[in-house]
Amino acid sequence: MRQQTHKRGRFTNKTVAIVAALALGGGGAAIIAANASAHGDKGDSGQNNTVAAKAGTIQCPDVGQKLSDVSEKARPEVDKNLAELDNQVAKAYQQMNQQQGSNDAVLSKLNDQRSRTMDNIGSAMGGDNSQLQGMTDCKWQEVATQGGQQQGNQQGGDQQGGQQQGGDQQDGQQGGDQQGGDQQGGGDQGGEGANDVPGNAGGQAGNGPSQDDFVDITKVQPNVQQPPQAQQNGSTGTFATECGVGDPELRNSDNVIVAPGVGNGAHHTHDYVGNDSNDAFANNQTFEQGGTSCENQDDKSTYYWPVVRAQDGKDEADANDLGGGQEGNVGTILTPTSSKIEFKGNAQSKVTAMPKFLRIITGDAKAFTNGDANANASWSCTGFEDRQLTDKYPLCPEGSSVTRTFDFQSCWDGQNIDSANHRDHVAFAGEDGSCPNGFQAIPQLVNTITYDVPANTPFAVDGFPEQLHKPITDHDDFINVMSEDLMNEAVDCINSGKQCG
Repeated sequence: MRQQTHKRGRFTNKTVAIVAALALGGGGAAIIAANASAHGDKGDSGQNNTVAAKAGTIQCPDVGQKLSDVSEKARPEVDKNLAELDNQVAKAYQQMNQQQGSNDAVLSKLNDQRSRTMDNIGSAMGGDNSQLQGMTDCKWQEVATQGGQQQGNQQGGDQQGGQQQGGDQQDGQQGGDQQGGDQQGGGDQGGEGANDVPGNAGGQAGNGPSQDDFVDITKVQPNVQQPPQAQQNGSTGTFATECGVGDPELRNSDNVIVAPGVGNGAHHTHDYVGNDSNDAFANNQTFEQGGTSCENQDDKSTYYWPVVRAQDGKDEADANDLGGGQEGNVGTILTPTSSKIEFKGNAQSKVTAMPKFLRIITGDAKAFTNGDANANASWSCTGFEDRQLTDKYPLCPEGSSVTRTFDFQSCWDGQNIDSANHRDHVAFAGEDGSCPNGFQAIPQLVNTITYDVPANTPFAVDGFPEQLHKPITDHDDFINVMSEDLMNEAVDCINSGKQCG
């Protein structure tokens, strides 16, 4: 008992130090705006209850997520134009942040650009604009900070950060996939506040994270559900592959799955393990001929995820580059202490081999504005793995490391290695482990990444600039480039209930 108390005592000091850093800059996340007052009126409790600042971001319909019927022939042109939509949003957000015109004027120009680009998408799909209806206009999404509460109206799921006083964040029970703080709708989207200066100047670059994005992991209640009980025909084995923690020389801001052939398609920096040839211009042949960081040289798969940066006031090598400092991704990039890559079985059935070059994305890089439907990456701390957070960064006690866990989709449609929205060809198993009709179980990739975050230092995951570095936007990408023999070895291991690799 004394050890636990001692641990929490040290943690409280760390929490206060981090919140102070967030509030004071140099890695801080105090949200500022024009006409924001440092002194608000006090309510009965004596605490400041007036809005201390108004800020916001740009919310646009995610066209790529809605496309379900795009021919193979049309995809290269469609993907190029989808990447251009992202580029337009990033530039508009930057213009707002630098006060280059009013928000209304910037949004009007953005929507005109989007309209033309979406016409190009429709033309590439043979003139069929039916999938694009109602997806042109972007809006201003207000985010307000009030007495330590963060409010933002999100399409597909309203969110409000939990109460925070003196650095401690009080957790509440919540439904859905988001855990670690009370959440409810708040703030208006568009309209009111549309002419506010986008002063969401939290974090080192002024676009997040905020105080409300962090939570004391020791105050989060255990929330991890037990996996379904394996049935007689279930597969209980695990196949592990060791691929290291990533070479800094291989980092780039491309995304070959979502934006093939487009440099800086991600607008944030990725770490890569496995295949050493992953950039925007890689293709299946490139991957086949590439080298690998994996100990088993027959695993040329590529595993990649956004980097995590300490908000320490320091510049990285990409401080003046697109995908880096030019787009609000700043601070010292933290090299993981470990990346654990495992493939697991299915509670209901045996697994079948993944096809070579199968592409899977888990999580949603735009979940802050899209809503949480595809937000499933989770954050935690070593020693507290029974408490997983989707929409909060964990503050870990001394001696505990930050973890990110990515559970990938484990059901495949049996036909396609990719789909127009990069999601429809795979699916998650149900609560009982069963796959949807028409899908078959494949080995489930589970990737757990661990970081030693410097003491008293806030941190943030890289992301699209308008996503404000919210933890809910975390995601992970995978392309299977295992040899056929190695994939069959993994399947046999998993189906026989062994621990291999």
